[in-house]
Amino acid sequence: VEVSDRGLKCILERTVGKNRASWSDKLDDALWAFRTAYKTLIGCTSYKLVYGKACHLPIELEHKAYWALIHATFHLQTAGDHRKVQLNKLNELRDQAYENTLIYKEKIKDRVFNIGDRVLLFNSRLKIFSGKLKSCWSGPFNISHVFPYGTVELSQPDGPNFKVNGHRLKHYFGEDIPKLVVPDL
Repeated sequence: VEVSDRGLKCILERTVGKNRASWSDKLDDALWAFRTAYKTLIGCTSYKLVYGKACHLPIELEHKAYWALIHATFHLQTAGDHRKVQLNKLNELRDQAYENTLIYKEKIKDRVFNIGDRVLLFNSRLKIFSGKLKSCWSGPFNISHVFPYGTVELSQPDGPNFKVNGHRLKHYFGEDIPKLVVPDL
């Protein structure tokens, strides 16, 4: 503590002089200078040691702001033209996305589920560790209730009913899957 106080006292004596009456006016500046000065003993500034990052001096920020101001004012016409081009590209991109959604909606079939339909459920958890030939679809399940906004309640023969999102379902048109019968030997 005494070493840092000695360094701070030395900075204040250089800036203000021996008159200690005005030291309080320059104390903030002296602390800033002391905290941002490079210390060879620790290999960095004390600011970086405390906060873990380099300190940007006010003159650096002022210089960058001045450069940005000059850059913006000298090339105002160019910046305006560039902004107009960006806005036109954005409008074209928005129009193209709208056309793509219209094409998609024309091609997609609406899946209408009714009570009693047989469906397959997409199991997204199997996708992580699934083999090449393992199906991600489980079921078939029977639909017991259709809720608004795409929620469907499924029933299974040997378990409780559960609700799923309708986007995870597809109609099942196959025959009943026979239960595996193990012959007695």
